[in-house]
Amino acid sequence: MENGRACTQQIRQVLLLFVLLGMSQAGSEPGSFSVAEEMQSGSFVGNLAKDLGLKVRELSSRGAQVVSNDKKQRLQLDINTGDLLLSETLDREELCGSIQPCVLHFQVLMKNPTQFLQIELQVRDINDHSPIFLEKQMLLEIPENSPVGAVFLLESAKDLDVGINAVKSYTISPNSHFHIKMRVNPDNRKYPELVLDRALDYEERPELSFILTALDGGSPPRSGTALVKVVVVDVNDNSPEFEQAFYEVKIPENSILGSLVLTVSAWDLDSGTNGEICYTLSHASEDIRKTFEINQKSGDITLTAPLDFETIESYSIIIQATDGGGLFGKSTVRIQVMDVNDNAPEITVSSITSPIPETAPETVVMVFSIQDIDSGDNGRIVCSIPEDLPFVLKSSVENYYTLETERPLDRESTAEYNITITVTDLGIPRLKTEYNITVLVSDINDNAPTFTQTSYTLFVRENNSPALHIGSVSATDRDSGTNAQVTYSLLPPQDPHLPLASLVSINTDNGHLFALRSLDYEALQAFEFRVGATDRGSPALSSEALVRVLVLDTNDNSPFVLYPLQNGSAPCTELVPRAAEPGYLVTKVVAVDGDSGQNAWLSYQLLKATEPGLFGVWAHNGEVRTARLLSERDAVKHRLVVLVKDNGEPPRSATTTLQVLLVDGFSQPYLPLPEEAPAQAQADSLTVYLVVALASVSSLFLLSVLLFVAVRLCRRSSAASVGRCSVPEGPFPGHLVDMSGTGILSQSYQYEVCLTGGSGTNEFKFLKPIIPNIQAKGPGKNSEENPTFRNSFEFNF
Repeated sequence: MENGRACTQQIRQVLLLFVLLGMSQAGSEPGSFSVAEEMQSGSFVGNLAKDLGLKVRELSSRGAQVVSNDKKQRLQLDINTGDLLLSETLDREELCGSIQPCVLHFQVLMKNPTQFLQIELQVRDINDHSPIFLEKQMLLEIPENSPVGAVFLLESAKDLDVGINAVKSYTISPNSHFHIKMRVNPDNRKYPELVLDRALDYEERPELSFILTALDGGSPPRSGTALVKVVVVDVNDNSPEFEQAFYEVKIPENSILGSLVLTVSAWDLDSGTNGEICYTLSHASEDIRKTFEINQKSGDITLTAPLDFETIESYSIIIQATDGGGLFGKSTVRIQVMDVNDNAPEITVSSITSPIPETAPETVVMVFSIQDIDSGDNGRIVCSIPEDLPFVLKSSVENYYTLETERPLDRESTAEYNITITVTDLGIPRLKTEYNITVLVSDINDNAPTFTQTSYTLFVRENNSPALHIGSVSATDRDSGTNAQVTYSLLPPQDPHLPLASLVSINTDNGHLFALRSLDYEALQAFEFRVGATDRGSPALSSEALVRVLVLDTNDNSPFVLYPLQNGSAPCTELVPRAAEPGYLVTKVVAVDGDSGQNAWLSYQLLKATEPGLFGVWAHNGEVRTARLLSERDAVKHRLVVLVKDNGEPPRSATTTLQVLLVDGFSQPYLPLPEEAPAQAQADSLTVYLVVALASVSSLFLLSVLLFVAVRLCRRSSAASVGRCSVPEGPFPGHLVDMSGTGILSQSYQYEVCLTGGSGTNEFKFLKPIIPNIQAKGPGKNSEENPTFRNSFEFNF
């Protein structure tokens, strides 16, 4: 068995060797792409699949992604098309400065199996910067005895662009004394020199100025200008000379600020001010000016800013020595920066897989790269993890590593692992970096959520505000991760007529229950439904609980009077015989309340009466009874206002009005009010019939009177005139019309007739019906609306 294991281990090592060789071979031929700087994010760079000879579906199936050592994702890969796109706008000057060409290195990580492909992206320069003079005004002091052809240094313009887009030429405004000549310094940068074409004469012209223009080679070209002011000085025929034409010095990158780098020295054969030498930095870039400083008197060059070998390895400086007469000499200083182990190794994580299945062997947990930007042994690094963990590190190309499981894991014994990856360089002193990663072991969904209660009872008071929180349900799951994440839902109600979706809602995350609308106890006193709790495992497990909602009543309904009917018609009239004994039941006020409990307990009281003390109302049943014996002095008509009040907090109430007529007996004629619409319609019909009958009888009576008058007039043939009212000698019958049995009106009508005579004319003087005055209102009509009709009637007791 041990021989079999050894054989298997050897076969695995051989296969791993072939895989690594294949990866190395694939990484040795990097793909090259080119893109112009300042292109917008999302711009097309190239097709990775076409350039590297891969298939597009292979990129997708193997989970290809672009990674870089500087932890910045400047490129993104569309795995559906194989296109490389810019993730951000690239600035060549920011990325590479003056280095040309500007090449960025990336790796394409292919998973399943793991493979790294090298790609290079060259950022092309565009002419997006104009030449700039650090000094907008240059002052030159030139002796008047300077020979024709003498050369004078001018400050060069700085252009952040490179190549053809860098400074190409210099020009000056037309003048009769100078022209420009181009020079190239040790850094291959062009700088201008001013050449004297005609001798200067201090007495003729002590000063002159012109414009110096720097042009780059872009299309279209950009330019920058500076003013050159020439001051002509007198007689200085010796220029300073340096002891060495070239200085070279080495300095460690961790040198202390202010330390002496180098001392340059020059002499001048002149005397006085013409022999006094001033040292300056000439044609120095911004990096040189902020990093080094020279003492103008002593020539000491000191360090003013920290050095970084990883950024700039060397500096080339031109030192100019100028005497008091304006003559100068120059020398070149080359400062070489020496590397020290000042950078700890860096770990760049490309991908992390956590949690990982507990039963899957040799699973890739993490893909990362390590680097140290130092050089030599300072940049050589080793990587390791603790030996007592079931994980192993496997090396790949270009300092890429994978962290894999060495054997199947057991979550029940260990649910998570804390792994420390240690990276150490070989410099002196050694520097190390540690990266901690927590690897979780994924769980199996074998536990359903469990509610804290099998059933919940919630109480909510009616007339609640919409979206009111009425309670919560809660369930827990013994699993971990997504298997323990519980979501809540409302299950379909067992009662198909219950509109559950419009009554309540549940917060799927925390189980809070909300009433969606205002509840009415009178419409719905209680309802129940089921809620479900489902975890997010695969497959998902769930459980359910019963929720019962009880609606609590509030006093939101006033008492409603059923009798007497409160429909806007004339109040109902109750008849009470004058012989009624005390406690005689006049009527009963009937009322109901839509609320429940004490909110529906009703009490009655007499609020207002025409004659207090004559009637009383029983507080509990609403019966209206006489309180004492009736007398002849009591008014015929009484108006009672009864208050109906519930026992709620605050209490609500309603009032009703009763009309009571005192009569000698129930045989006395009266006009009761109808209690419903059909009786009212019948009463209206009978009234019309009565009016028609009265009109007919009146017409017949009038015709009889006219005939009688005509007969009398015929008998008086010789009468001269009649100027008085003639009243018949005998009285008319007292009862001309008698209508009874209608149930509405039973009265006798009597008419009084007064006749007047004139010369040949007779006139109907007066016709007046006499009818008892009915106090009650007719059906559907208000007796007070017609005063003539009202005053024509009176009761006969």
